[in-house]
Amino acid sequence: MSFHPSSSSSLLFFFFLLNPFFSSSQKILSSFNSKSPPWKSTQNQILLSPNSTFAAGFLQSSQNSFNFSIWYYKIPIKTVVWSANPNSPLNSSATLFISSSGELKLTLNSSSSAPNLWPSTILNTSSVLFLQEDGNLVYGNWNSFLNPTDTYLPTQNITGTNLTSGNGKFQFDGSNSNTLFYNGNDSYFTFSQNALQRLEETGEVTRVNERFLSSDFGEKGKLRRMKLDDDGNMRIYSFDQSSNWTVVWQAVNQLCTIHGTCGTNSICMYDTSTTQTSCVCPPGFRKDTSKSCVRKIPLMTTNSKASKYLSLDFVSFTGVGNQTNLKASNFSSCQKHCSDKNDCLGFLFKYDGTGYCVLVLEKLLYGYWSPGTEFVMYLRVDNRENDISNFTGMSSLMETSCPVRISLPFPPEESKTTTRNIVIISMIFAAELISGVFFFWAFLKKYIKYRDMARTFGLEVMPTIGPKRFSFSEIKNATNDFNDKIGRGGFGDVYKGKLSDGRVVAVKCLKNVKGGDAEFWAEVTIIARMHHLNLVRLWGFCAEKGRRILIYEYVPNGSLGEFLFQKAPIGSPDGQKPILDWNIRYRIALGVARAIAYLHEECLEWVLHCDIKPENILLGDDFCPKVSDFGLAKLKKKEEMMTMSRFRGTPGYVAPEWTKADPITPKADVYSFGLVLLEIVSGSRNFEHHNSKVESDQFFFPAWAFDKVFKDMNVDDILDPRIKQSYDSRAHFDLVNRMVKTAMWCIQDRPDARPSMGKVAKMLEGTVEIIEPRKPTIFFLSEE
Repeated sequence: MSFHPSSSSSLLFFFFLLNPFFSSSQKILSSFNSKSPPWKSTQNQILLSPNSTFAAGFLQSSQNSFNFSIWYYKIPIKTVVWSANPNSPLNSSATLFISSSGELKLTLNSSSSAPNLWPSTILNTSSVLFLQEDGNLVYGNWNSFLNPTDTYLPTQNITGTNLTSGNGKFQFDGSNSNTLFYNGNDSYFTFSQNALQRLEETGEVTRVNERFLSSDFGEKGKLRRMKLDDDGNMRIYSFDQSSNWTVVWQAVNQLCTIHGTCGTNSICMYDTSTTQTSCVCPPGFRKDTSKSCVRKIPLMTTNSKASKYLSLDFVSFTGVGNQTNLKASNFSSCQKHCSDKNDCLGFLFKYDGTGYCVLVLEKLLYGYWSPGTEFVMYLRVDNRENDISNFTGMSSLMETSCPVRISLPFPPEESKTTTRNIVIISMIFAAELISGVFFFWAFLKKYIKYRDMARTFGLEVMPTIGPKRFSFSEIKNATNDFNDKIGRGGFGDVYKGKLSDGRVVAVKCLKNVKGGDAEFWAEVTIIARMHHLNLVRLWGFCAEKGRRILIYEYVPNGSLGEFLFQKAPIGSPDGQKPILDWNIRYRIALGVARAIAYLHEECLEWVLHCDIKPENILLGDDFCPKVSDFGLAKLKKKEEMMTMSRFRGTPGYVAPEWTKADPITPKADVYSFGLVLLEIVSGSRNFEHHNSKVESDQFFFPAWAFDKVFKDMNVDDILDPRIKQSYDSRAHFDLVNRMVKTAMWCIQDRPDARPSMGKVAKMLEGTVEIIEPRKPTIFFLSEE
């Protein structure tokens, strides 16, 4: 939408009277042209967009400092989205005017010969300066959308433009590489090969041949903007009902990977509970500034024997230009390459047999710690350094025995008889024999425990990546002796805990688990490799003396079932949870579908969940769904997973094939998901009897819902009564219709009639057409 400068002055005057933000002392302009008097920075006047969403003018940042900017006008927070001079503040004598030749000039004084500080030279004798409703400032063939500073607005083209953060340290190249840079040429994040194109008003971001969504996608009437912040991260903000800007998407989830977060020789630490970063020094270093560190003992690189290496598990210094990538045959070869170079400060090594070896040269920059890294940093320090590494992971398990020094006293000088010498020799031999037997027994005990890992990675090394193995005493301390119980399920009890590094975790104590330590470790490693936005992250495990414990990330909002089936009345002291609106329910359904599709179709290991229900769907702070208990079915003993023949899972959510002799396929999970999808729409259990004339023992919820939607054409009867009043057929019909139709296809009694989980996700997205499904039947009454 654009505004033409020939609009009626009487309408503009009427608008001034109705505008609640209008001040009697402030002059409002609809346009600015060559006949307008020069616009001084100290004048209290602004240029408004047609509906007053945006304003432009001189903003005072300090006592004698001004910027000509564009900002949101209708909201209480004065949020700047563009500035003509972001890095060169103006003084109180600054003036904006249009010269007789048609040049738009921004100068430090009103002299026509003063240097022009406007972003580019514009000559157009017939043009005026005006502000469009979408926030675009236009003068002739020049506009602010083609010359952004640190912000993109909805409908603004991203392709071909660049951003610079307010502090000038970070840049986004939208012209060529679609990459984030630090200090102009140091790249740290790229938006894949599909370039960003535009932020839509719905919260969707379009890219070449694809798109992605922010967490408030589809919510109408919201103000949104995409900004390159001063910390180097690009984020989408949405203005919420509490009059605050809320982050609904960010490009970089691990903030420590942004270059410049910490200084030289420093390691960035990310606290998931507070989403804050901190800078710590590695062993052998001390603080120099708040972000940088210096060595305690200078490193003598001219003599390789005067230095040693400290292992820093899960620490990375990658992404620095002063590195050398090598392919080493083993660990010793990689270490020798570093020791032979005077400027080598350490090396990165990966224990996966690929020979991955990277030498870090000249200086240590952009270090960060993350359990997701796949290598170990070996830091070079002086031999005199006494610090020990506090960055340890599974490598601590490599120490299976301790060296023991045995020293015997010298015999008395006067004792030189043959008998005494024989006794001494016999005692030494006996001591060596006993020590040998003891150490061999200790080694054999450890060898049996880690036999499978040794076969995989070689007898001389142990892996330092993957899920961390915790001792039972660590778990006991983290959970305060298992005092804070937060859940209970078919696989065991769940407790809340806090690790020594500050991370809040959910600790699941499994019961009746099959297999020994090695088999359990192998299965847990497979589960830990499954990474998806909508899957609960596994951080570690404990396998000690028959105990089997898994350590997951903590998801604070609890399960979906607690929100859908809560019985306490609103305002009760039992802790009433908020009622989920239709958009949030749709995003939850879509997120769960994508997670199950990932387990079925994208993992290297084919995984069936076998127990999909609302209690196994957890909700994060932003109501992002996370599926839990995936991959655990293989860990349970058969007798613990079987009741009523081969029945597996939770009653009310199992597919028909579990009670028959049919093979079990991923379509069993599809059936369970369909029932959960109906419960999301109705807000009640699928096995609860609704208002129906059918006897309770013959009542089948899906069939009842089918009749209400496709025969009676009355979708209101199946909606959650708690938010039925907020249902708008124009805004929500498409979402609810897709959810109900998809659910009906998922719960067909024959597995071959159900869609795959990948197609289910596309049906919910609306990217494939959904035809009317058959009416589902009670599977034990249906005909074969």
